[in-house]
Amino acid sequence: MPRILLVEDESAIADTVLYALREEGLDPLHCLTAGEALAAAAAKPFDLAILDVGLPDLGGFALCRQLRARVDLPVIFLTARQDEADRVLGFELGADDYVAKPFSPRELVARVRAVLRRTRPGGEAATPAQAANGFEHDPGGMRVRFRGRLLDLTRYEYGLLAALLARPGAVLTRAQLMDRVWGDALETGDRTIDTHVKTLRAKLHAVAPDADPIRTHRGLGYSIDAG
Repeated sequence: MPRILLVEDESAIADTVLYALREEGLDPLHCLTAGEALAAAAAKPFDLAILDVGLPDLGGFALCRQLRARVDLPVIFLTARQDEADRVLGFELGADDYVAKPFSPRELVARVRAVLRRTRPGGEAATPAQAANGFEHDPGGMRVRFRGRLLDLTRYEYGLLAALLARPGAVLTRAQLMDRVWGDALETGDRTIDTHVKTLRAKLHAVAPDADPIRTHRGLGYSIDAG
């Protein structure tokens, strides 16, 4: 589980980002100041840092310099500033990405994933992840095997199954699934999720007639068996 250092002095923003990171299976630690962040980085390793430029004690750019003096850490800057000079300075310091406020937490998480894929040895998903209940998920190749057989999935079937496999046993609401899988399809309704669950179940049943790993939680959403 990738460890993320989040340094942000606005608690409301930090809480939203922390929730989004945890929902995507990442392990974030929040610090309010640069001093806290330096102490945290000295105590344990991180895979990526998200730094607010406008910190009260040291500032994100200076913090980046001090962190980079200790370890080669990927960095994404958050800032309310729109000046081109600030963006240029951030990239000159070796920033891997630069996100202007206000921003979408979902977009930030996508950028975090992209940086991790570029910077972690072998890529974030270098090896297939063994999931629960007979599934083998290869996120890098966007492939899923069930009981040894490769599933022939559409784009949205894959997205739905991948979202469930990311958190086996957890109930994902329809709103969460819509946001993660159909975020770019603004006119899609809840019935689309139900339809795709039905086609997914049919494809899983074709592989193993005795299996029904996708669970319906009426009034809530769906989950996939944890074991």
